[in-house]
Order: sequence, then structure tokens, then C-alpha cells
Amino acid sequence: MTYQQAHKYERGIIVSRPDVCSNRPCADRAVSYFFEGLDSDNSRSVSPRERMCLELARNFAQISNERHQEALSQLARALATQH
Repeated sequence: MTYQQAHKYERGIIVSRPDVCSNRPCADRAVSYFFEGLDSDNSRSVSPRERMCLELARNFAQISNERHQEALSQLARALATQH
């Protein structure tokens, strides 16, 4: 998958299956293949920090205004670079 294809997929732009999986191992795999080996017995607990990050990502994805998303992204960048 090229960067452009991944970017379109992440932005919700329609990407056809042949574009995403053509000549790739995923093209011949059933969905269940990607979940093999995952069972609830081996699950680990999620830390409060991980839970907060997941919640932040979910909330960010629900912001429909791209300018607000960009502003929030810039704020996070600025806070991350402060010492």
C-alpha cells in the first residue's frame, strides 16, 4: 500500500479493494486470519494512560471541522515540545 493510498483510506476517501490489496498477501486472506491467536484469555489490562490515549483518538476522530482538528493537533504538538 502506498502512502497516498493509506492517506486516502485514513481520510475516508473511497479506495477500492484492488488498490489496497492488489498483489498483496492480504488479498487472499479471510478476515478471521487477522484475528488468529487473539483470545480473551491472553488479554492484558489497559493502563489509565492507554485508555486516555484511546479516548483522545476517538474524540479527535469525531471532530468534523478540519480547522478544529488542525488547531488541536498544533496544540498537542506545542505541548509535547515544551520542557
